Amino acid sequence: MYVVILAGGSGTRFWPLSRKKTPKQLMSIFGGRSMLQRTVERVIPLKPKRLLVITNEFQARETERQLEPYREELRYDVIAEPVGRNTAPAIGLAASIIARYDPAGVMAVLPADHYITDEEGFRTALTAGREPALNGYLVTMGVVPTRPETGYGYIEADKALRGAGPYPVRRFVEKPPMEKALEFLNAGNFYWNSGMFIWQAGVILDGILAHMPELARTLALLTFTSDIWELGDLKSQIDAMYREIEGQSIDYGVMEKADNVVVVPAAFGWSDVGSWGAIPDVLTGDGAGNVLLDARHDVTVDSGNCLIYGGGRAVALVGVRDTIVVATDDALLVCAKDYSQDVKKVVEELERRGLTEYL
Repeated sequence: MYVVILAGGSGTRFWPLSRKKTPKQLMSIFGGRSMLQRTVERVIPLKPKRLLVITNEFQARETERQLEPYREELRYDVIAEPVGRNTAPAIGLAASIIARYDPAGVMAVLPADHYITDEEGFRTALTAGREPALNGYLVTMGVVPTRPETGYGYIEADKALRGAGPYPVRRFVEKPPMEKALEFLNAGNFYWNSGMFIWQAGVILDGILAHMPELARTLALLTFTSDIWELGDLKSQIDAMYREIEGQSIDYGVMEKADNVVVVPAAFGWSDVGSWGAIPDVLTGDGAGNVLLDARHDVTVDSGNCLIYGGGRAVALVGVRDTIVVATDDALLVCAKDYSQDVKKVVEELERRGLTEYL
C-alpha cells in the first residue's frame, strides 16, 4: 500500500498558535510530536511501499525537517504545491505519480492533522479497505458517530444485505443542523465523513477523467524521467499545472458523482480537531471540565469548561466559564467556546489590514 498524506492546510481556526509557516499539522498541540509526525508514525507498521507528503512552499522546509527522523524506516517524498487548490488536484497529482510506476497500486489518502486514539484499530480499518479497493471501488472511511455532531459532514450508507460492510454510499451530506444530526445518529446508517480514502491509483484517475475532465487533461500532460521517483524533476511542470487548474475537493469533484463508492465503517477514537473548541473532545479536563495546555502552573477558582493554552506561563482562572484563551509570544486570543469556528475570521481581518507579521 502507498500512503499519501495531505499536509498543506493553513489551520486558521488554530490562530494564534497556527501560522502560515507552522500550521496545525506541524505543531505539537498535545505535547511531544507534531500531528504530522503522529500521522506518519501511525502508518509505519503497515510498511507502506512509499509515502508521499503533499504540502505547500511555505511549509515544505519544516515538513522535510520533521520527516527526517523517519528516513531509515520508510521511503518518502515531499511535494510542495505552489498554491493551494483543495484536495482533488493534490490527490490527482499523487495518483499520477504512483500510477506511472504501479497503476494497480492501492493508495491510502490521509489528512495530516487528525487525532486518533486507537491506532491499531485505525490500521485494521485501513487494511479492511484494501480488498474493496483492489476490486475497483473508491473506498471512504466512515467513522461511527458517537453523538449528534453538527461540525462534520456525513455519509449515508445502504446497509441492506451487506453484513458488516463495506456498504454502497447513497449520498454525502454537508454539515447538518442539530435536529438532522440527531436524526442521522438514530438512523444507524450514517457515518461521519473522515476525509480518509483508499483506492487504486488507476481507479481514482479514471474517476477524475469521468467527472473532472479538465483536471484529467492537465494531469495527462505530466512527463516523467526514467527515474520517476526523482520528483524534483517535476517541479516546473507542477508549477505550470497549478497555474492552470481550478481548486476543487475530491468529495465534490468525484466522490459525490461516482457510482463505485463504498464506505468502510470504523471506530477508532477519531477527531479532525478542526478548531480550539474540539480539543476538550479528545483530552480529559479537570473535574470542572477545564483543559490546560502548555501551562507551567495553573490555578482555577469557580471556573469551568475552559480551554487554556498558556504558552509556558502560569495560568489562573477566576469565575470564567466556556472560554478559550490562547497565549503566544506576540498574540493573545480570547474567545467564547461556542465561537471557536469563527477564529478564522480573525485571520481574514489581519490579512485585510495587512498585518502579515501575525499570520
